[in-house]
Amino acid sequence: MTARRTTAPSPSFGEPVGISGRDGAWDRVRADLEEHSVAVLHARLADWRPDQTGGPRLRALLGRDWERYLEMTHPDVRIRFAASRVLLKFAAAVALRVPPQVIELGYGPTGRPYLRGCDAVDISLSHTEDLLLIGLTTRGLIGVDAEREDRPLYERGLHRHVCTPHELAALARLPPGERGPDLVRLWTLKEAYSKAIGQGMRFRFTDFGFGPDGQPARVLAPDGAPGTGVEWEFGTFSVAGGYAVSVAVSDSGFGGTQDTAARTMLDPRVVALMTEALGEDSEPDDGAAGESAFW
Repeated sequence: MTARRTTAPSPSFGEPVGISGRDGAWDRVRADLEEHSVAVLHARLADWRPDQTGGPRLRALLGRDWERYLEMTHPDVRIRFAASRVLLKFAAAVALRVPPQVIELGYGPTGRPYLRGCDAVDISLSHTEDLLLIGLTTRGLIGVDAEREDRPLYERGLHRHVCTPHELAALARLPPGERGPDLVRLWTLKEAYSKAIGQGMRFRFTDFGFGPDGQPARVLAPDGAPGTGVEWEFGTFSVAGGYAVSVAVSDSGFGGTQDTAARTMLDPRVVALMTEALGEDSEPDDGAAGESAFW
């Protein structure tokens, strides 16, 4: 799976990395983290479906999310929930260099996920239809969102409810055939930024906006005035299969953490206890790739 950028100027982080399964291009994910302090990856739901939902390995991978998984009654919702959380844990395992089953997710008041006991790596996830999307950063905060590029948001009049006056005027100046795709771009940027700051849909989309495609993406006030500074960076990509993917990343000003291995960040005694509990003699060489069996 490949990705191509939209016409906006390139951000400082790399394009989303396609991951086809547990033996995917995790080396590229780690390289992006080391070079850019940001890594974004996408995968197909079909490649991360559990073979036997409810199996002991799935329970071990979901950890504290196991009870939430059992409470879900719709089969498709259960599958998507399990696949997205497992992919997220495999991705975090690459950064922390630990087996994915030892990673636990927590959730903030608005439902924003985080890595329990590891605040050096911020995470975000999104999924739509058969696409799973994960973002990781050691810079500060990250938010990601994905949507089909051909989703008829404009045709359904959604622009009147989610766009600022400045954005509405910019959309009206576009040729009719470009208004729909550009509204999808704006929608995913707003979703990504809202997720990054932990607000989700609680932050009204008409209270902030973005400029036209082809310009550096910055948060703008409803009248088009600057809303944030250079501490925020945004990127929008077109992922193979027709999905628009947007990423919002903040820079805390302390620089990215170069060494995110759990053994470096955690008390050695804690690591020793975790290793003993898992019955393992040593740390796997390649994080997620060290997992011998998927489910």
